[in-house]
Amino acid sequence: MGNIKTSFIKRIGKNLYEKNKDKFTLDYSKNKEVIKSLIDIKSKKLRNVIAGYVTSLKRREGR
Repeated sequence: MGNIKTSFIKRIGKNLYEKNKDKFTLDYSKNKEVIKSLIDIKSKKLRNVIAGYVTSLKRREGR
């Protein structure tokens, strides 16, 4: 079982994904760098959680 994401993570992740679908890939580390360039998040952990959520959104789209 995976971790449950908060509504804050989901809201930011979905907004970023919908506006920038073409920039995101299935690679988590590349998505971290894309998120780093798109928004300014001071917390490294928060950025990583959002990147993981966006990666899972991208995988779901491919199914």
